[in-house]
Amino acid sequence: MTFVYETEIEWTGERAGRLRAPHLPPLEVSAPPEFDGREGAWTPEHLYVGAVASCFMTTFLAIARNSKLEFASFATTASGKLEKVPEAGLQMTEIVLKPRLVIHSIGDVDRARRIIEKAEKNCLISNSIKTAIRVTPEIYHHQDPVFPCPTLPA
Repeated sequence: MTFVYETEIEWTGERAGRLRAPHLPPLEVSAPPEFDGREGAWTPEHLYVGAVASCFMTTFLAIARNSKLEFASFATTASGKLEKVPEAGLQMTEIVLKPRLVIHSIGDVDRARRIIEKAEKNCLISNSIKTAIRVTPEIYHHQDPVFPCPTLPA
């Protein structure tokens, strides 16, 4: 099975942009304020930690449904630690998830714990964090409109 998820980001000025994906609302994104970004916008750091948290939640929900675990509520906080790593630069070195689960039956405590552990082990985002990134740039010279637009030599 192969699935492709596409996004596009466009610079909107300063250290900010608009992140879009087909059929989704756009997000205003920026560098964090501590790196001269805007207050009140989603940052790559927040999106990274949020991706882990949302994947953990959806993985938990799928496993709980398949296991027929009945629960009243589920929520999790996620905290990512950004640190400078010698000879590697800034990295997110740890993400701590603190799930809060309210179950209906006291007899499901151990099973709920196992389902949470299984969700942790099977979260595709957590398992993909060292994903290889390829960059294939297209660089253009600002000019009068010409069709087709010539590219600069690589």
